[in-house]
Amino acid sequence: MRGRHLLTVGDLSPDELLSLLDRAAHFKRVRPQPMLAGRVLALIFEKPSLRTRLSFDVAMLRLGGSVEYLTQAEVGMGTREAVKDVARVMSRMVDIIAARTFTQATVEELAQYSRVPVINALSDTDHPCQALADVMTIREACGRTQGVRVAFIGDGNNVAASLAQACAMLGMHLTLASPPGFELPDGARVLAEHYAARSGGSVQLTDDPHAAVRNADIVYTDVWVSMGQERETAERREAFLPYQVNSTLLAAAPSGAKVMHCLPAHRGDEITDEVMDSVAFIGYEQAENRLHTEQALVAAILGDGRD
Repeated sequence: MRGRHLLTVGDLSPDELLSLLDRAAHFKRVRPQPMLAGRVLALIFEKPSLRTRLSFDVAMLRLGGSVEYLTQAEVGMGTREAVKDVARVMSRMVDIIAARTFTQATVEELAQYSRVPVINALSDTDHPCQALADVMTIREACGRTQGVRVAFIGDGNNVAASLAQACAMLGMHLTLASPPGFELPDGARVLAEHYAARSGGSVQLTDDPHAAVRNADIVYTDVWVSMGQERETAERREAFLPYQVNSTLLAAAPSGAKVMHCLPAHRGDEITDEVMDSVAFIGYEQAENRLHTEQALVAAILGDGRD
């Protein structure tokens, strides 16, 4: 992966994805050596974040490098200055860029004009960094990836799209339960089905959350209203209320099922306090794994291949 961009999960092969998970697991056991001394990661964020910013900050620190954090208010990417000009300037001063943007087109334009690798740290259609942590967490919880059954309950959003691709690559069986009108986009579904056909996994869509969790090893949910969708709050809450992950829904799942959430969670909306505070909830391990997978990712893109 040396020198390559990561804009979607599809930029990885299944073998590369497994290699990153193995390296992340190693880094979780043994802190990495400072292989990136003197290297600089630029974080350019149009949206705020806790986990994304902190995980990249700490990852670079542990790898021996440093981070420069730039907000939209400071840069004015696409308003004060053209995206391609931002890319051309930044990539002359830093070694790698991670961008958290509203649109996938912005991160793709950054990559097109950048001299250095660009990582998609979230866009409206993809969240590959989250998917890396998700499948690492699933493998830890289940001891494998092949054949694991995952139920995603809620919006067919960027998190769901990247999760679907990663799960399909690794031979998992993913069922996504969403209200009509909020399903996984056709393009993401077709791509995930393509990967599943090769790996022995599967991808299914339904509007029945109870049917989705019936045989699930993992039950995953996300917020009903993402940043930029605030005007849709009332409509979305009404549509998604039957899709809340609560004790009633989990009663339809196997007794050992684990619950995941990419966070931040809106307690009382998509997930209840009772579930989040239970032993079934592994969302905090999932959040920690953002650090380990991003260490592995940056090391693979910039490093020398040694641990």
